[in-house]
Amino acid sequence: MTLKWTRGNAIKLLENGEAYYPAILEAIEAARQEILIETFILFEDKVGIALKDALVRAGRRGVRVTVTVDDYGSPSFSQAFLDDLADAGVQLLVFDPRPRAFGFRTNLFRRLHRKIVVVDRAVGFIGGLNFSADHLGDYGPGAKQDYAVELRGPIVAELHHAARSTLSPAGESRHAKRFGRRRAAAAARRAADSEPPLAQAGDADVALVLRDNDRHRTDIEKQYRMAIRLAQREIIIANAYFLPGYRFLRDLRRAAKRGVKVRLILQGEPDMPWVRETSKVLYDYLLKAGVEIHEYCERPLHGKVAVVDDEWSTVGSSNLDPLSLSLNLEANVVIHDRAFSMELRDQLSQLMHRHCQLAQRSSSTLTRYWRLGLGWLMFHFLRRFPAIAGWLPAHRPALRSAQQLHHVATPVVEENEQRAT
Repeated sequence: MTLKWTRGNAIKLLENGEAYYPAILEAIEAARQEILIETFILFEDKVGIALKDALVRAGRRGVRVTVTVDDYGSPSFSQAFLDDLADAGVQLLVFDPRPRAFGFRTNLFRRLHRKIVVVDRAVGFIGGLNFSADHLGDYGPGAKQDYAVELRGPIVAELHHAARSTLSPAGESRHAKRFGRRRAAAAARRAADSEPPLAQAGDADVALVLRDNDRHRTDIEKQYRMAIRLAQREIIIANAYFLPGYRFLRDLRRAAKRGVKVRLILQGEPDMPWVRETSKVLYDYLLKAGVEIHEYCERPLHGKVAVVDDEWSTVGSSNLDPLSLSLNLEANVVIHDRAFSMELRDQLSQLMHRHCQLAQRSSSTLTRYWRLGLGWLMFHFLRRFPAIAGWLPAHRPALRSAQQLHHVATPVVEENEQRAT
C-alpha cells in the first residue's frame, strides 16, 4: 500500500470537546459554500443541538450542508430536530438503516465509525470525538478523554474527497455494489482531481488512511505495524479498545526487546466494563517483553492516537480491536511533523504521569496461566471474527434520508437529554 502524502499542511491538536466543538462551530459559522460531516454518534443533547443550530444558520444563508450519521451509533432524533434541519435545507443521511428485531438494533457490524468534518474544502477535522455531551468535562465522571486535529492545506482536499465518496450511490446487487462503488470512487477521484489544488498552509506532511470493506481492508493496521517495526527509540500508543491481532502484538514485543521504549495507555476506568477485562488477557504477554502498560484512571479513555520517535504520529477514529481493524469504516491521518509529534507526545506523557497507574505482571501462577489460556482462545476467535461476521445476513450499506425514515424514538432522545444534564 502506497500512501498519498501531501506536503505543506498546518495541523492543530484538539484535546476533548472543550477544544474540538468550538473550533468546528467557528468554522461552520464562517462557511460560505459547503459543509460535510461524517460521524458515528450525533445525540440530541446540548452538543448535538448546538451543532444543529449552527448548521441551520448555515443552511439558511445558502451553504450546502450534508451530515451522515451511523444508524447504530445515532439511533433516534425527535421530529422537531429533523424538521429544523429540513426546513433549512440541511440533508441528514443515515448510514445502513436496519429494522429492529424485538426492539434490538441488528446492524452491529460494518458501521460508519469515521469522524470527519470538512468546511468549504478549506478546513478539515478528524479524530475520535463524536457529537455528544460525554466528550465535555462537565458531563461528570463518565466524560471521555479524546483527541482530534484541525487541518488546513492540501490534505483537506483528501478529506473532502473521502467525505464526498461516502455519498456516492451504488447498485442494488452484491456484484453491482462492488463495481458500482468502484466506478463511483473513480468518478469522485476524477472530480477531486479537477478541483483546484489547495495552497500550502504549513510544514507538515500528512496522509489520509481509510479502512473499508473493499480495497482498503487493512490499511490502518499496516501503517501502525510499519511504524512499530521502524521505531528506534520510543512508541506511545493511547487507544480505548486495545485487542489487536497476534502479528501486531508480536511487533510490539520485538520492538521492546530490541530496546525501544514501548508504552501503552489503555482504559483503567472504561465506559464498558468488559473492555478492561478483555484487554488484560494480553498484559502478561506484553509486560514480559518489557512493554509498559499505563491504565488511565481519571475517566474513560476514548482516544485513538500514537507517536513514534517524535517523527511519526497518527490521530483518527480507529480503535485497535477487531471491529475497527476488520469491519468498520474508519479514518486516520498519519503525520510526519516533529513539532506536532512532540506536542502530542508531551500531552500523552502528562496523561501517564498524572492520571495513570502502571500495570504489573500477575503474581499468581494460576492467574497467568488462566490469562494465557483465555488469551489463546480469544485470539483464535478474533482472528476469525471478521469472517464469522461475514456469514451473517449480507450487509449492503445504503444511505437514507432521516426524514424519510421517520426515525423517531422519544424514550431514547429523553435518555440522551438526561445524560447531558
